[in-house]
Amino acid sequence: MFENLSDRLEGVFKKLRGHGKLSEENIAEAMAEVRKALLEADVNFKVAKSFVATVTEKAVGHEVSKSLSPGQQVIKIVHDELVALLGGTTKQIELDGRQPVIIMMAGLQGSGKTTTTGKLAKLLKAKGRRPYLVPADVYRPAAIEQLQVLGERVGVPVHPSNTDQKPVDICQKALLEAAKLNCDTIIIDTAGRLHVDEALMGELKNIQSAIPLSEVLFVADSMTGQDAVTVADKFNSDLEITGVILTKMEGDARGGAALSIKNVTGKPIKFVGIGEGLDDLEIFHPERVASRILGMGDILTLIEKAEAVVDKKEADRIAKKLQKNQFTLEDFLDQIQQIKKMGSLEQILDMVPGINKLKKLKDVPKPDEKELTKTEAIIRSMTAKERKNHSIINTSRRKRIAAGSGTQISEVNRVLKSYSEMLKMMKKMRGKPGAMTGIKRRKLPKGMKKR
Repeated sequence: MFENLSDRLEGVFKKLRGHGKLSEENIAEAMAEVRKALLEADVNFKVAKSFVATVTEKAVGHEVSKSLSPGQQVIKIVHDELVALLGGTTKQIELDGRQPVIIMMAGLQGSGKTTTTGKLAKLLKAKGRRPYLVPADVYRPAAIEQLQVLGERVGVPVHPSNTDQKPVDICQKALLEAAKLNCDTIIIDTAGRLHVDEALMGELKNIQSAIPLSEVLFVADSMTGQDAVTVADKFNSDLEITGVILTKMEGDARGGAALSIKNVTGKPIKFVGIGEGLDDLEIFHPERVASRILGMGDILTLIEKAEAVVDKKEADRIAKKLQKNQFTLEDFLDQIQQIKKMGSLEQILDMVPGINKLKKLKDVPKPDEKELTKTEAIIRSMTAKERKNHSIINTSRRKRIAAGSGTQISEVNRVLKSYSEMLKMMKKMRGKPGAMTGIKRRKLPKGMKKR
């Protein structure tokens, strides 16, 4: 999402690194470029102006470590100010204290509000909560049905709403039902409109007055840029929202909404939607996002994603099989499936430090999700015996596998060759200190705290 902004900022910093000493003149020149980059990323012009003024003041004042080079000084200041612009610290839903926690989801039509409600239920359920979903959009029967389907997929109860009821009545009855089911988290999916109007705000205010809400989360489509910021500001002035969820962050939006919304509304971004799957909702970490924008990657989130899908016992089992040269195509298939659970290949790579520079190099292949799917289909078309012993896969078997997976023989050959090359590499690694000893809990770099 922030790729264009990252590229522009990298160009600015590259010029700064060429200066042995920074002057007010070259700082001013660099900041003019930074301001232009922010405006091109659709950042609110007042926010961009204030950001550049703050960075300039601190850069000229040298409010950084003397051990850093001039270019590094500016990068550190920009990083710190980006973190502040994005909200400073991670803000999550307050789950302690009053029970139950009642969350009202608000936003315009098309922002992904209902889907996000399902995602949030799944995320909170994984944290040990017992969510109860409440469809309160009585103007769209499809919205009620959609939430019922999502609830079934997530494995959480959904209130039996219907279009003949009033939203406030639905919510009040839902509180009683949730108590009977011993649910501790109630998530209300409210109606949206194509634009903000009095009827919408009146309905939301009625719910807010009748129900002891813990959170009012505004769901915004990040693809709409500054329109999302303007609407968020309006919702906040009328409802006093407690936070924002930005959806479609995996798209090609320029990032202006994410960089402006906290400064304009005063309310933090709490979650971001990064895909269409029910697992594609992440807690928003300002420091990590700032690091991604500056091409520093996001190793902590990458590790957390890996830990969420990798079973410790399974990892140890695979490590032992690698040590004994017993890693089969069946194990290879299991590893592919675990990688897919972490997200798209592009999302995973974007968390790797320095990946932006690598992307700019010529002849560097781009991550292709289709190739991963093909590999999976090819292995699934093999018999159990073939997966355990790839050496028996002769020409006739390769033809059958290609036909069964809808691929070409050359593609089957490529998968087998990649697997064989991987086995050779693993064989070389065996015996090296620390190689293939299983996955252990991470130790964070010195000075960094686990969030």
